Amino acid sequence: MSSFEEIPVLDWSLLSGGSESRTKFISQLRSAMTEVGFLYLLNPPIDDYLVQSVIDYAPKLFDLPQATKDGLAMVNNESFLGYNRLGAEITKGSTDFREQFDFATPWKGQRNPKGPDYERLWGPAQWPSDTDLPGFQATYSAYYAQCVELSFQFMALLAEALGLPSDAFERYFDTPKDLMVHRTKVIKYPLLQASPHPGLEAQNARGQWVPASPRPRTLVVNSGKALETATRGLVLATSHRVLVPREPKPANGERQTTEGGSAYDWTKDGLSTRPTGARYSIPFFQSISQDIKVSENLLDYPQETLDLLKNRKGDGATESVNFSEYALGQPSGQVQLIGRIKPIQAHASHATESHPDVGERHYPELFKELFPGGLPIRT
Repeated sequence: MSSFEEIPVLDWSLLSGGSESRTKFISQLRSAMTEVGFLYLLNPPIDDYLVQSVIDYAPKLFDLPQATKDGLAMVNNESFLGYNRLGAEITKGSTDFREQFDFATPWKGQRNPKGPDYERLWGPAQWPSDTDLPGFQATYSAYYAQCVELSFQFMALLAEALGLPSDAFERYFDTPKDLMVHRTKVIKYPLLQASPHPGLEAQNARGQWVPASPRPRTLVVNSGKALETATRGLVLATSHRVLVPREPKPANGERQTTEGGSAYDWTKDGLSTRPTGARYSIPFFQSISQDIKVSENLLDYPQETLDLLKNRKGDGATESVNFSEYALGQPSGQVQLIGRIKPIQAHASHATESHPDVGERHYPELFKELFPGGLPIRT
């Protein structure tokens, strides 16, 4: 991992600009994924009107009556899909103060009653009705379909960037691919990449946090632990976090007051103690086969790529320890199921938000194994 100081920007339109432009993109992709693990994808092949539509829908989704949102509660869904109230999740061992919906691409499979529990992670999502939010499901489903197509195109390009055949990652996906379910989220940080507020940061090799502030016409792309494991650590699963953005201190340095009369002060580095308002994020998570054991299906590289891995500087001190089970020979689905139920200890990064209450209701045997003393105490 390099001590990067900014997140690289890759322009997707280079791929249609001739062989020289395409070669430039592939080279930039190799550097971004092996040295940073984070990138901005400029001009992605997703319709602008869909991007704007999903952004416009986000506040409307959270403005639904509380009773309507509670009717879609995740705790009632064995696939961990649905709504979570503010403070209902646990991330990195602590209560996570955000409101969130988890959705998914269409599930077209059939349940095997004798199959492993983790197969139940793929199932039908809970959507607001067209009566409550007209057009929401159709719009988001169309957007997610384009994200799925882009994700597979991206993986083929990444394989090429690593000196591999373009189909090198196909072993990690089911056939046909449309049987796979990809997870999605719509998140509201009430006191905080779909709204123009900063907050997302990536950690470099020196342990410093580098802002990944919103940029027009871009998607933020980062790799996960499964990809890092499959690529023998060549592609980095970079730690990241979301902070509450603050307003800068006014030139006169005076104490400020909110509309309701509550006073707020300034930190020693000149930032307000008052949050700047809601931040919305709409991430998409590409899935891999639930049955594949990643550690038993590692990629083999040409010597040129092996030299790149050998000559790269040390990883440095980051906080990324989540999903270590990928390296222990467990099926991908089981790793995901454990991650959905069990809170990750403090200082883990890109930790999934755990939902032990869902685990207790729908996966009681695994819950008892993970929590012999009952539900964890929130901090």
